[in-house]
Amino acid sequence: MTEFTLSVPCLFGLEGLCAQELRRLDMKEVAAENGRVLFKGAFEDIIRANLWLRTGERVLLRLAEFTARSFDALFEGVRAIPWEDYIGSGEAFPVKGFSIHSQLHSVPDCQRIIKKAAVERLKMIYRTDWLKEDGVKHQIQFSLLNDRCEIFLDTTGAPLYKRGYKLEQNEATLRETLAASIVKVARWRGREDLIDPFCGSGTLAIEAAQAALNIAPGQDREFDAAHWNAAFADAFADRDDILLELPWGKYLNHDSIRRCLMDSANDDRHGILDIH
Repeated sequence: MTEFTLSVPCLFGLEGLCAQELRRLDMKEVAAENGRVLFKGAFEDIIRANLWLRTGERVLLRLAEFTARSFDALFEGVRAIPWEDYIGSGEAFPVKGFSIHSQLHSVPDCQRIIKKAAVERLKMIYRTDWLKEDGVKHQIQFSLLNDRCEIFLDTTGAPLYKRGYKLEQNEATLRETLAASIVKVARWRGREDLIDPFCGSGTLAIEAAQAALNIAPGQDREFDAAHWNAAFADAFADRDDILLELPWGKYLNHDSIRRCLMDSANDDRHGILDIH
């Protein structure tokens, strides 16, 4: 069984909550760090994390970690990655990332070097002089921190806070991952009313309802890795089984959420949610 090192970036201060979620999902070697949580997992764990995480921003697959104090070291480290295991001929692989306290401080230059190294490797493997990059997207992400470089593929695509239930975006809306974290910190379990006196778009109410009913927040959206090679596509084809295999999992469609919020909004005590 193939096992990967995976990283879940999260808002600062939420690392502990995210780590708790991953442990509840039976992930291995969960370790909270500043701004992220690391864990080990197989193909199905990538899907499970994407479907069930409430407080994480995305699920990144770490491909390599090495010291890079020069562009040559960066190039060689990236070129050594077996990109052909993930990216097919003609598929797209844009690059983005950041650099902090590192000798290679220019992010655009790092992007160009990483892109060139991946291109050179894939051109050699696929025996071609040109990569069209008009197919499925594989978002490459890099981080340079204290001259230590990490290279990732983003399995999620649109961030996890984009659950799929919001048809419109209001001004100054509360991010879904932060709303879910507030519900967790408040230890609300659905046994009593939830009162949000400043209820706007209903994000807190929706996240509270989904958490109390143990509904997978990612059940109604797509993920980039589902369109990658056969190994990932086959694993994501079993997403319904992964949703159902957890004993606390339930489905709640958009209409049910809207009815719940409409009942809340029409209550004389605006912003009160009762899911008994």
